[in-house]
Amino acid sequence: MEAGKTFPGDGYPKPIEQEGTYPLPEAQLDRFMFYITIGYPSYDEELKIVQSTTGLDVPEIKPQLSAEQIVALQAAIRSLPVSDHVLKYAVELVRRSRPNTEDADAEIKKWVSWGAGPRASQYLIMGAKAVAAMDGRLSPAEEDVRQVAHIVLRHRILVSFAAEAEGITSSQIVTQLLERR
Repeated sequence: MEAGKTFPGDGYPKPIEQEGTYPLPEAQLDRFMFYITIGYPSYDEELKIVQSTTGLDVPEIKPQLSAEQIVALQAAIRSLPVSDHVLKYAVELVRRSRPNTEDADAEIKKWVSWGAGPRASQYLIMGAKAVAAMDGRLSPAEEDVRQVAHIVLRHRILVSFAAEAEGITSSQIVTQLLERR
């Protein structure tokens, strides 16, 4: 891909720093739990970045968590219970992204060439558990699944040529999936 082109379905230009590199194959992208896009900083943020990185001051880096604490937090998140209706919601959301299933809307069948796989359902639940825990709740709700849906699904849904021709991105398809309940 050339600089300024977009990755399939993400709607964001490829950064110039990545010119000459190749995007990961879909099978490799699926291994990443989240696909997070980061835009340019605001003027004030950029000014602060430049001020803090062009002088002689070298900040002291202090670890915030040990490896053991990270493993313990991961175990704590995994141990949170999830109700059957939240599990079903996540699985149904993912299944509706697949154009070759009876669960898919006509638009999905037209705009999606490949939908999200079972790993997406797993990551929706894990992400929802993390959101619930950060909110101080002991179990995730459907809203927590919805909160992580874009960052979990947008790189797992491959848009069709028809969608690309109409300017439809995978993020827009995720929005549609969430609206259609």
